[in-house]
Parts: sequence; structure tokens; C-alpha cells
Amino acid sequence: MQTENIHTIEKTVAQPSKLRDYAMLMKFRLASLVVFSAAIGYVVVAKEINWAHMGWLVLGGFLVTGSSNAFNQILERDLDKLMTRTQNRPLPQERMGVNEAFVLALITGITGIAILWICMNPLSGILGILALLLYTVVYTPLKRITPFAVFVGAFPGAIPPLLGCVAATEGFGSVPLIGWIMFTGQFMWQFPHFWAIAWVLDEDYRKAGFRMLPSAGGRDKSSAFQVVVYTLFLYPISLMPVMFHFSGMVSSVIISFCSIYFLYQAYILYKDCSVEAARKLMFGSFFYLPAIQLAVLYG
Repeated sequence: MQTENIHTIEKTVAQPSKLRDYAMLMKFRLASLVVFSAAIGYVVVAKEINWAHMGWLVLGGFLVTGSSNAFNQILERDLDKLMTRTQNRPLPQERMGVNEAFVLALITGITGIAILWICMNPLSGILGILALLLYTVVYTPLKRITPFAVFVGAFPGAIPPLLGCVAATEGFGSVPLIGWIMFTGQFMWQFPHFWAIAWVLDEDYRKAGFRMLPSAGGRDKSSAFQVVVYTLFLYPISLMPVMFHFSGMVSSVIISFCSIYFLYQAYILYKDCSVEAARKLMFGSFFYLPAIQLAVLYG
């Protein structure tokens, strides 16, 4: 009886641990943020919200994003051992085998794409495939070769709002203008976002040989200047929904306030070239994107 109780306790303790490892492998919180952009794109375009339809979009998008993250960790499992930020992931710690991770990534990827293709439309499925392949096959290996990887990675990173807009339409090949506008805005946003993260984690990234900052000098004025330039161009791009009459005056005020403050944070990074300034810009980027997208939705 005592042995059975011990086994029951061990099973109860082990189960949430395994679930946490799956969540860590698929980057649950990151996938949730990505799916948020897709949901916003859907609501912006949909004439009438079909909650069941949007539920399939959220599930499909979450599975594809989680699959991409899992494949990324499989490919980088040996490099993750070198970085403090990633050492506790399930693959470097050998809490999960490569085969188990691969099966999970494959099943979630195929299921997510099938949901997008069948429950949404074929173009949604194609966008899911494109995002998955660009992230895992192109972006992931490029990270150790060239800072250009950030440019490549910005494409799959910008697909979610476009996917949401496409999912809200009927038929194949129907891409609303607002979908391209939201894609462009999220594409441009990723440069200050990723470079702020890369600035904060530069020393850790260098342990694995990742080249993420735009300048060969790393944390220097050249990298900071490029952050400012991309943040500056992000402002008029973020205003495009207002220019094309998808949003109104309230939206333009919110977008302007957020963009100017975000640009100010980028300027402080250029002026100080400090990790603290980069960290503030990084947290600012987390706030900026959902604030802008919500402004487009409700403005």
C-alpha cells in the first residue's frame, strides 16, 4: 500500500513536469502572443465574428507556431546548452528525447496546417506552411551565419495578422489590403524588437555563435542607429490603417503616442548604448504591437 502511494505521488508530480516541458518546447507564452495577432487580423476583417471559426484559427495558429518553436529547439539543442537563457530547456537537460520532441513537433505542425487549410481556406494553410518552413529551415540555421537572419525571420513573424485577415475571407487567393498593411507593420516592428532582445542577450548569444545585432561591432552606435531608423519608419507604417480609412482619429492619436514614445526609447538606446536602455526598449516593444493592433481594431 505504501509503495502504491509513493508511485501515485511520483506520477502526480511527474505529470505536470512533463506538461511544463511540452509548454517550454512549444514556447506556450510566445505562441499565445503570436496567435493574438492572428485573432486581431480576423476580427478586423470579419463582417460578423464566427466564434467557432475563430476558435479553429486560434488552435491552428497555435499548433503551427508551437511546432515551429519545437523544431527550432531540436535543431539548436546543442547550442542551447551553451547559453544561460536556454540551458534549462527540456532537450539540453535531456528531460525529453529528440525523437519525442520530433514526433510532437511533427504532429502539431501537420494538425495545425490541416486545421487552417480545411477549417479556414487553402490560402490560410499555405501561409501556415510558409511560416513553418521559413522559421525552421531558413531562419534557424542563418542565425549563426549572418545578422541578415533577423530580416529573414521577420517574414514568418509577420504572417500571423495576415493569416487572420485571410482566414476571415472566403475562397482562395483573397487577401484584403488591411492584411498587407498589418503584415508590413508587424514586419517592421520586429527589427527594433529583436535587436533590443539581442542587445540585452548579446553575451549569451555569442556563447552559441549567434550573430543577431546588425553591426559587426555588436553593442555599438551603428547597431543603435539602425534601431532608431527602423523605429522611425515604423511610425508612418503604423498609421497606414488610418491613411486608408480602416481606422479613425482615436486610432491615430493612440498610434502616434505609442510610436513617438517607442522612438524616444530607441533614441535613448542610441544615446546611452546601454543594456538598461535596450531592456526598456524590449519591454516597450512588447507593449507597442498589441497596443497598435487594438487601436486599429477599436479606433
